[in-house]
Amino acid sequence: MAFIQISALQKGYASAAGRVEALKGVDVAVAEGTFLGVMGPSGSGKSTFLSLLGGLCRPSAGSVAIDGIDLYDLGQERLADFRREYLGFVFQSFNLIPYLTALENVMLPLAVQKMAAGEKRRRALLVLERVGLSTREGHLPSQLSGGEQERVAIARALVNAPPLILADEPTGSLDSATAAEIMALLKELNGEGQTIVMVTHNPENEAYFHRTLLLRDGLVDVEPQAARRLQAAG
Repeated sequence: MAFIQISALQKGYASAAGRVEALKGVDVAVAEGTFLGVMGPSGSGKSTFLSLLGGLCRPSAGSVAIDGIDLYDLGQERLADFRREYLGFVFQSFNLIPYLTALENVMLPLAVQKMAAGEKRRRALLVLERVGLSTREGHLPSQLSGGEQERVAIARALVNAPPLILADEPTGSLDSATAAEIMALLKELNGEGQTIVMVTHNPENEAYFHRTLLLRDGLVDVEPQAARRLQAAG
């Protein structure tokens, strides 16, 4: 059984101009340990796809199963528990709390865990060390570079040791050199067994993926070499 199994996934929205079908029936199977890239032009359904995979909104039809668990068969409370146990989220805008230090930001997902404060701190320090920020634990986000803030966001996603990391344009606001550093870090984590699904618009990132899912008009484009086709489209 695939670690991620997405079947006939559909999502529509009501808008002033009428109903918009963001996804029109997507089928995807992903093995554990895969680094999957999700690409496509603006409006192709990438962000909707990631939101549905993360249990952040409900599909109009179809199903999403992770590790054999159908997300949308779960009640709201159990779905929240599932997200906390199984998923780590990394965002383009970092979503760090500005008045908390790097260490405190990383500790946030542990707040609801029944765990001694010392153990929470130990875990957070370990993942900060893992992403190369062991000397920056006491710094506020405003005292960190963009790349360092992204590393803090990755550490926060890792602190619960989730089986799946979902990353939404994690290099989108970074310069090319820093973006390459972040991609190398994600690739290294993936090499250690971490399953990662990442949305990106940057064709250069495709070199890091095991597979690339190209979405176009809410459907999976089955042709290979997604990034080259995106470049050709301008």
